[in-house]
Amino acid sequence: MQYVQGMSQPAKSSRTTVTTDPPESAAGSRAAAQRLKMRRELAAAAMELFATKGYEATTVDEIAAAAGVARRTFFRHFRSKEEAIFPDHDDTLVRAEAVLNAAPAHEHPLDTVCRGIKEVMKMYAARPEISVARYKLTREVPTLREAEIASVARYERLFTRYLLGHFDERAHADDANDDPLLAEVAASAVVTAHNHVLRRWLRAGGQGDVEAQLDHAFAIVRKTFGTGIGAGRSTEPQPAAATASAQGEVLVTVARTDAPLDEVMRTIEQALKER
Repeated sequence: MQYVQGMSQPAKSSRTTVTTDPPESAAGSRAAAQRLKMRRELAAAAMELFATKGYEATTVDEIAAAAGVARRTFFRHFRSKEEAIFPDHDDTLVRAEAVLNAAPAHEHPLDTVCRGIKEVMKMYAARPEISVARYKLTREVPTLREAEIASVARYERLFTRYLLGHFDERAHADDANDDPLLAEVAASAVVTAHNHVLRRWLRAGGQGDVEAQLDHAFAIVRKTFGTGIGAGRSTEPQPAAATASAQGEVLVTVARTDAPLDEVMRTIEQALKER
C-alpha cells in the first residue's frame, strides 16, 4: 500500500497579523460545552436507571425526570433511550476528523489514522467506571450492542475515506480498482486493533496501561499494512477471471474475540494473499 504524503503548508508571511476570535466563537464553545454536559448528565441518569430497573423497564420520561429536565429536553439531545448511553461519540468523531485534517505533511497516513482512533480511547479512559458499566450493559442488551456497532462503523468510514484519499495512483495504476478494498481493510485493521485492546481493558475493569497496549497493537497494524499491502504487486496483465474477481470483492475473516491481535492480523494478511 503506497500513500501520498500530505502537501506542505505554504510559508507564512513575515508580516504579523493580530487576530481575535469573534464573540460568536466563544459563545459557540460555551454552548458546545453545555450541550456535552447535559448529554452526559442524561447518560448518567440513564445508566443508573438501567442498572436498577433494567433497560426494558426504563422509560424516557424517567430518565428525563432523574436528570431534572423535561422530556422535550431529552429529545433535543437524543433520539431514543438507546442513544442516551453513548453521549460522547458525536464529539469524539469530530475530534478524530480534526486529527486527520491537521496531520503533518511528513506523517504516514496510517499513523495519522492511529492517532485519530486514539480519541475514542481517550473518551473511554476519561471515565473508566462509566465505560466499564456501559460495556457490561451493552453485552446484555442486543439493541445497545447494535447501536455501538453503528458507532464503530462511522469511524471506519471516516478512516477509509482518509486513507483512500492518500493513495499514490501512479504507483499502481494498473490495479487502482483495489484501492477501495485496501483502504477499507487497513482502516478496519486500525479500528479492530483499537477495539481489541479496548475490550480487554474494559474486561479488566479499566485497569492497566491501555495506552502502551494500544501502541503495541498499532505497531502490529503498521508492520502488517503500512507497507505490506501493495508491495510486490505484479505489473503484468492479470487473467480476465482474476481482474473480474477483484472488483467489488469483500473480505470476510473469522476470529475469536479473545484471540491475540497478531494472530488476527496474520489471518487477514493470509486471506489477502490468497485472493
